[in-house]
Amino acid sequence: MTEQQAIQQAMRYFDSGEFQRLLARRVACVTESQRADRDGELNHYLHQEIAPQLTALGFSLQIIDNTVAENRPFLVATRIEDESLPTLLVYGHGDVVFGDDENWRDGLDPWQLTEEGDRWYGRGSADNKGQHCINLAALEQVYQARGGRLGFNCKILFEMGEEIGSPGLAALCQQQQALLRADLFIASDGPRVSASQPTLFLGSRGAVNFRLTISARDNAYHSGNWGGLLSNPGTQLANAISTLVNARGVLQVEALKPDSLSAAVRAILSDIEVGGMPGDPALDAGWGEPGLTAAERLYGWNTLEVLAFETGNPARPMNAIPGEATAVCQLRFVVGTDWEKLVTHVEAHLRAHGFDYVQVEFLRGSPATRLDPQSPLVGWALESLAASSGKKPALLPNLGGSLPNEVFSDILGLPTLWVPHSYPACGQHGVNEHMLKSVAREGLQIMTALFWQLGEEGEALLARQQAYSGARV
Repeated sequence: MTEQQAIQQAMRYFDSGEFQRLLARRVACVTESQRADRDGELNHYLHQEIAPQLTALGFSLQIIDNTVAENRPFLVATRIEDESLPTLLVYGHGDVVFGDDENWRDGLDPWQLTEEGDRWYGRGSADNKGQHCINLAALEQVYQARGGRLGFNCKILFEMGEEIGSPGLAALCQQQQALLRADLFIASDGPRVSASQPTLFLGSRGAVNFRLTISARDNAYHSGNWGGLLSNPGTQLANAISTLVNARGVLQVEALKPDSLSAAVRAILSDIEVGGMPGDPALDAGWGEPGLTAAERLYGWNTLEVLAFETGNPARPMNAIPGEATAVCQLRFVVGTDWEKLVTHVEAHLRAHGFDYVQVEFLRGSPATRLDPQSPLVGWALESLAASSGKKPALLPNLGGSLPNEVFSDILGLPTLWVPHSYPACGQHGVNEHMLKSVAREGLQIMTALFWQLGEEGEALLARQQAYSGARV
């Protein structure tokens, strides 16, 4: 069978409704990883949904307990056709965020796949059940088209705790490096640039959450009796934050700005349009780093956001000067940022502006990652996406959001390619989450071609990658 015949076979499978029925069954699994009463559903998803599909493709399976988060297990599936062939690592997560059942609009249920026009509504349809279902279906189509072979070795890692920060994933990859050893990584998560444009991204921005607190006194005091005499932590903290990020959303801490927005990255982003599609919010003119395009701000720069701010009791305000104020902030950052010293940099910046009494607490963080855009793997993937879709794909140096990509790029040392099958207005993490049928169908077409070509030219491709990597050392 040829590549084109394999793609046609995949399209017949999709058009038959079989993929929709599979996704509907998996959306019905209530796999909310934040809830302790969903342990059975999370285990069911791995054992009864994912495992049988992979066993039928000749994978050997291991369910591995999570040493960090109980009842958030991992599944590692392995299929070795020939030790001399390239080995691909694929990833997906079967857990979802809270269903938020009561807030979906009338006629929709987060645990029932509902079709309306080009949309399939359901929790996990976009993040991440729909996306990994597409990739597993593509592997299935290549396997069948080749008469029970893929043409490469394949390992698949599933986790059930991505939506709670992937606890235990880094530890698993450190402890199981031999089991997870591979030559390249391909997975799907996050959105395309737009519904109409296939997208390849090479890593993700990092994220650091930190808390700012001013504790002035143990009690609140009557504002009429003490106003103008006692400092107001809410007022002070608002002014302290304004030294970190100004009224136009521009990061003011020089030590936390990146050094990686090179001419090459700007060239990659030069034809990327952000927003403007149905369902997208309108961009605010003049917001963010001046002198940059919207794409450069989102994919090539750092942003500091105030996620929450509290002083006094907003629900029941009293005529009193609060004794404390606190805010949770977040830095989204690209490679080339000194993020691990964030607390030191923020404290020094605040001291320089007279706010030495603000406490800075690191909450959590994950690094930024980015595969070299000049890698031969990137050119190969772009050519494949263009040929199979008939469209010019978008190349992003990294996703605007964050993914646990560092465990694959840094711990396992793999070149990482992400091909998303969602779009920005999918409702991910919100109510009325949905996947576009048209994007799902095109995604299956793209991934079937990509996996087919890996089986055809994987050895030569990896030889080029190794030569390129060696030349850069």
